[in-house]
Amino acid sequence: MALAIVGALLLLALDAKPMAKGLILGTLFSIFNFIMIATLLPMRLDKGRRQTFLVGLGGIGFRYLLLAVPLLISVKLDAINFYSTAAGLFMVQGVLMGDHFTRIIFNKES
Repeated sequence: MALAIVGALLLLALDAKPMAKGLILGTLFSIFNFIMIATLLPMRLDKGRRQTFLVGLGGIGFRYLLLAVPLLISVKLDAINFYSTAAGLFMVQGVLMGDHFTRIIFNKES
């Protein structure tokens, strides 16, 4: 989230308000997506195979709908940039992968 805030502040300084709004909107919904993953994971435990499948499939569908909301908002409103909203949706995943790869590269024991 800190990276999105810094990016949005830089975009505001460059007078790109729609891009800053899109970046923040996409990042917030990405964070909500990860919260939903954490919330739905315990619901899949201690269930039968069929129930686990249905709960998992329903959770994925709900999370896809959740991620579609900011994209639809950005398409409908000219005040929010679509491409920066999409970038914001991938912001959390990008930071997590970057952190993981950084640990792999720089924490090698030789």
